[in-house]
Amino acid sequence: MEIKTQKCPYAKKCGGCQMDGRSYQDYLAEKERWINELLAKEAKNLFDGRIHLTGMQDPYHYRYKCNAAFGWKKDGTVLAGSYMEKTHQICDRDDCLIENKKADEIVVEVKKLLPSFKIKVYNEDTGYGWFRHTMVRVSRATGKVMLILVAVDSVFPSKNNFVKALLKKFPEIETVILNVNEKQTNMVLGDRNITLYGPGFIEDTLCGLKFRISPGDFFQVNPVMTEQIYETAKKFAKLKSTDTILDAYCGIGTIGLTAASKVANVIGVELNKDAIRDAKKNAQRNKINNARFFAGDAGDFITELAEDEETPLDVVFLDPPRSGTTEEFVKAIQVKKPSRVVYVSCNPETLSRDLTLFHKIGYVTKQMQAFDQFPFTGHAEVVTSLVLK
Repeated sequence: MEIKTQKCPYAKKCGGCQMDGRSYQDYLAEKERWINELLAKEAKNLFDGRIHLTGMQDPYHYRYKCNAAFGWKKDGTVLAGSYMEKTHQICDRDDCLIENKKADEIVVEVKKLLPSFKIKVYNEDTGYGWFRHTMVRVSRATGKVMLILVAVDSVFPSKNNFVKALLKKFPEIETVILNVNEKQTNMVLGDRNITLYGPGFIEDTLCGLKFRISPGDFFQVNPVMTEQIYETAKKFAKLKSTDTILDAYCGIGTIGLTAASKVANVIGVELNKDAIRDAKKNAQRNKINNARFFAGDAGDFITELAEDEETPLDVVFLDPPRSGTTEEFVKAIQVKKPSRVVYVSCNPETLSRDLTLFHKIGYVTKQMQAFDQFPFTGHAEVVTSLVLK
């Protein structure tokens, strides 16, 4: 199907994506070539010697989680948008072709409200000012919105009126959270969340299950493609009703819980304690009784699990951050010897490195499929199945 190319007016200065006027088909072809070059050794062992890239039917406005950095000009004009490429200068924009439209509208309204409430925007160089970022999460299932306001401290005198003004224009906002980030850091969110309105979380649906999402939880920004990725991961795993699976780097339990109906037991591990709390609640909400979740480092956890002879391990799903997994994690896999490993990677470069580690301990690549999880960017998701020789 031919996809009509849309032109971005901010393309030459915004660093949010690599949109430059080419067709989506051209981007897909270039990205597939890049993936196959990076993973050439793996690709040649596949059935037709190539890793195929699945694209989106509609590659625009796919991001359901959107961040906006805030700044200001010398004349006091408030800026909001993405950083220009390789800088910390903000590209001021009112909309974005890869972000959810409602999220962009809310950011624009926040930008308008700040001066009227005499709220000073933070300056990275001087440390002066209060307001830093917004993060907007939109539930694809319900259309409800979580708005996170990021500031340097918790003192927000006009918070009630500020929230009322937002809700008057956007009644779909289900919760508003003040996140406190006083550190000089590139991280958007700090460690402290104060709920100003609503329950402090939103719910979304993935693969037929409901998931609770809190401010700091990892939840894929592109849920449309995520469902295809997870279905492929489960297919590659060749799950059996007697299997015990480990969902490593499990976040709020998305992969493990969507596979729970096909297996005997699910074990999930994640470093983020808040995410584990939500994973347990998600199991309860979906009436899943065969899943257990633990807070901790994935490498340390599987090392401890390797010493537990009574707990079998048939399949490992791992969906690590862009930095990939660790050598310690792979060594622990060697002790437990699950027959199948399914690696969901958002970084083909670290995937290539990690697959070499798996090959050294006796696993061979069986199947690979790439997905354009992040259209018009230099990123892709690759699902790989590994089997023990």
